[in-house]
Amino acid sequence: MKTRTAVLLFALLWLSAVVIMGTGLSSWAATPALEAKKVVEASRMTLETFMADPSNKEFQNLIKKAEGIYITPALLKGAFVVGVSGGNGVFLVKNKDTGKWLGPAFYTLGGASFGLQAGGEASEVVLLIMTERGVKAFMKSNFKLGADVGIAAGPVGAGVAAETANLSADILSFSRSKGLFGGLSLEGAVMKVRGGYNEAYYSKKLSPSQILLGGRAVNPHAAGLVEEVTKATGGK
Repeated sequence: MKTRTAVLLFALLWLSAVVIMGTGLSSWAATPALEAKKVVEASRMTLETFMADPSNKEFQNLIKKAEGIYITPALLKGAFVVGVSGGNGVFLVKNKDTGKWLGPAFYTLGGASFGLQAGGEASEVVLLIMTERGVKAFMKSNFKLGADVGIAAGPVGAGVAAETANLSADILSFSRSKGLFGGLSLEGAVMKVRGGYNEAYYSKKLSPSQILLGGRAVNPHAAGLVEEVTKATGGK
């Protein structure tokens, strides 16, 4: 019995090592520039999905009032014993003078929750930045949602009118998981600049403010995402 248990334990450890090594090799093989482009394209498709579903009217109305938009196409949640969450995403900001959307700048959204969890869950997440204070928070190298800037779950669901909801928060969060839309609590999550992606995507080292406010960042690949954001917010 002990021998059988030992064999099973060894097999599990070996399988875990293979998975970890495979993940590491695949990550090593993909360059930051390629990974950044994948995040941009996935973010475009996420926003397209949010705008196409007729059950997501509250989001579609509120996005027209947003001063900035952050998209994480895959926020991973859940692990055994310790629950972790995290995902790469892009942030775009609206120029008040021209009405044009600038960016993207790359960030990582992460947090942790402790408790016995098994399995995992992936969600698409879109944050609508509704105030100038919210936009300014993204100019920092990192900040905590709910502490450095106010955040609330966006209004979603039948009978919920976005016009009458409490929209005093700097940021409103929306999610889509398993085909269903919902608000999402991200209190305590940390947003960090993904400097490596920013540098690889624009072929030079730039700060978030230089990308989003300075007009010094240009990459033709971003055209599709910018166009989707412009269309979603009622621009031309």
